Amino acid sequence: MPNNLSNMEHTTGNYPLQDEDEIDLRELIGTLLENKWLIILITIIAFVIGIVKVTLETPIYQADAMLQVESSQSMMIDPFAEGMGIGGNTPVQAEMEIIKSRMIMGATVTSLNLEIVAEAKYFPVIGAAMARRFEAGNKDMLAAPWLGFSDYAWGGEIIQVDTLDMPASWIDIPITLIAGKNGQFKLFDMDEQFVTDGEVGKPVSITVDGGDTALRIFVSILKARPGTHFIVLKQSQVSAMEDLIESFSVAEKGRDIGILSFTMLSASPSRAMQTLNEVANIYVRMNVEKKSAEAQKTLEFLEKQLPTIKSQLEVATDELNEYRLKKGSVNLGIETQSILGGIVEKNTQVTLLEQKKDELRQSFTSLHPAIISIDRQINRLQKQIIQHNKKVTQLPETQQVILELSRDVQVNAELYSTMLNNLQAIKVAKSGTVGDVRVIDYAVMPTLPIKPKKSLIVAVATILGLIMAIALVFIRKAMHHGIEDPDIIEKQLNVPVYATILHSEKQLQLNKQLNKNKTYIGPPVVLVLESEDDMAIESLRSLRTTLHFAFLEAKNNIIMITGPSPGVGKSFVSTNLAIVLARAGKKVLLIDADLRRGLINKALGVSRENGLSELISNVIKPSEAIHTIDSANIDFIPTGAIPPNPSELLLHEHFGILLEDLGKKYDHIIIDSPPILAVTDACIIGRMASATLMVIRSGQHPLRELQQSVKRLKQNDVNIKGCVFNDVHLVASGYGYGKYFYQYDYQK
Repeated sequence: MPNNLSNMEHTTGNYPLQDEDEIDLRELIGTLLENKWLIILITIIAFVIGIVKVTLETPIYQADAMLQVESSQSMMIDPFAEGMGIGGNTPVQAEMEIIKSRMIMGATVTSLNLEIVAEAKYFPVIGAAMARRFEAGNKDMLAAPWLGFSDYAWGGEIIQVDTLDMPASWIDIPITLIAGKNGQFKLFDMDEQFVTDGEVGKPVSITVDGGDTALRIFVSILKARPGTHFIVLKQSQVSAMEDLIESFSVAEKGRDIGILSFTMLSASPSRAMQTLNEVANIYVRMNVEKKSAEAQKTLEFLEKQLPTIKSQLEVATDELNEYRLKKGSVNLGIETQSILGGIVEKNTQVTLLEQKKDELRQSFTSLHPAIISIDRQINRLQKQIIQHNKKVTQLPETQQVILELSRDVQVNAELYSTMLNNLQAIKVAKSGTVGDVRVIDYAVMPTLPIKPKKSLIVAVATILGLIMAIALVFIRKAMHHGIEDPDIIEKQLNVPVYATILHSEKQLQLNKQLNKNKTYIGPPVVLVLESEDDMAIESLRSLRTTLHFAFLEAKNNIIMITGPSPGVGKSFVSTNLAIVLARAGKKVLLIDADLRRGLINKALGVSRENGLSELISNVIKPSEAIHTIDSANIDFIPTGAIPPNPSELLLHEHFGILLEDLGKKYDHIIIDSPPILAVTDACIIGRMASATLMVIRSGQHPLRELQQSVKRLKQNDVNIKGCVFNDVHLVASGYGYGKYFYQYDYQK
């Protein structure tokens, strides 16, 4: 008889040949389906975590306002202001930085008392969320404390502290305020030491730190149950400004259009609106004050310069008149008058630029770009004046003097007139000073929070949970090297797989039933007797057919069933296969030869006493050891007493003689042996059998373990006929299609 059946097909049905990629895809999907409940559980946990996070997270509201930076001119109204970087437009980027500066933020902190922090003390983690939930549906009410935790606020509490002055050593350190009855309260320091009593609406002032410094507090509103704790804190102005700057942002809307949008984030929608509007008002007010200060500064400069210019004009006029009286009437030609006009114009410009430079030096250094620009213009004008002076030297001496005196008069007259006009214009402008900026849209109270983004967070948490669950499944699979594909066994071990026995939930129930009673005696508890329609039993029927053809030329009718290690289901296969063979009209003897841990007697409901051990030892006769199981239509020999030396007992010649005699009386003798790798018993028994079936449990054995098992059997001349692939989960091993073949064939 050939040692293997190369054309033998799996008992799970006729599968079409598939390429490796498709098989891998089926295994991939099968792995996911097998672990679907784990994946679903982890995904649900992640979903719940996302829900909890968005529920516990404090909602953040955003208020926004819009402001316009308008074009403007300097209060110094003159033709030279443009192009020098003075009095023109302030860059929008600079305005954005000014808005976020400590000057603006500090004024806002002081105006709104933002350095004062007063808030209720909530139960850790869940308290604030529960308070928000209560307040959303119960206006003007106070929540009852949970589980007696009356120190904490549970919803509806309100506190407002208008004044809080503390010693320097107490800054940025929280103290505790405990509400009492009828608006009373008590203050405790950071060490929980009593400080003072107080009452709502009445200022409290006491000395602390040995009487050197004062603590002043004014609580204008306090709504809470007696005993409720509040946290009161006086921040340093720097800390308060940093907190404000962190929650504040400003950006330009569009490009080069002078529109600024600024936003404020806060857990309180009213605080966000109020703070943002205050920032806008302070910024506008400071811009107006800046323009007014510039006007005042320019006004003072002009008022200081006017008397000097007027005096210079009078002196120049007197000198010109005196010279004319002395020399008589001197008429200047057209060309000379043209030269005079050019000289007057350039000298006037130089003088105005010098005055502008003197004004700027009061605010900037000589390296400021505006002053450098003025110096360049002065140098250019002076070069032009030199050219005019060269022309003057070519005139007669009398005309040169007249021209020089006339130049001084006209330059000073021009200067005086220009400065006088500027002075009057600035006085008018100062009386109605407006800034370069104006508020287009004030902030309104936001109604919906922008954080947390609940849908996004829950969706991300769920997706991450799903990804983590799938990753965990494949990591577990990668770390677990058990073989789940019978094709690998045939290819790697060169041993055919005679049957693939499907996983049975019913057998699990029977195992639990047997485990409840260690010494069960009664009706057999065997799957084939309890559930003939079970898919696992149908697999054993297919195995029965396979064995019929495989044993046509066998030397005897003895079949040994073993496994690489304990817990593979060899006793399950032995017992149910024996009954399946018996139901086909065969006379079957089942022997439990696992003289160390054999328990088949328990499944068949008989005692293990007077069994194989006693038979081999010639203590009893075969008729005394054989139990007839009527409901199963088989005979059974239990292990008997557990011997101290099972291997030596099995090597006794009486064992071989016994099997030879029994073989003449039965069509099949099925021997359930111990595991191959654990002890040598299987190798001893296997030499007496015509065929050995090795039971392999799906997903439990690495390939090396199976190779060692086959190697050991062959080294001991044991004829391993084939393997039985046990406890196969359909989806896990890619047998999903085979399941339908089974059901169809059976039902038909």
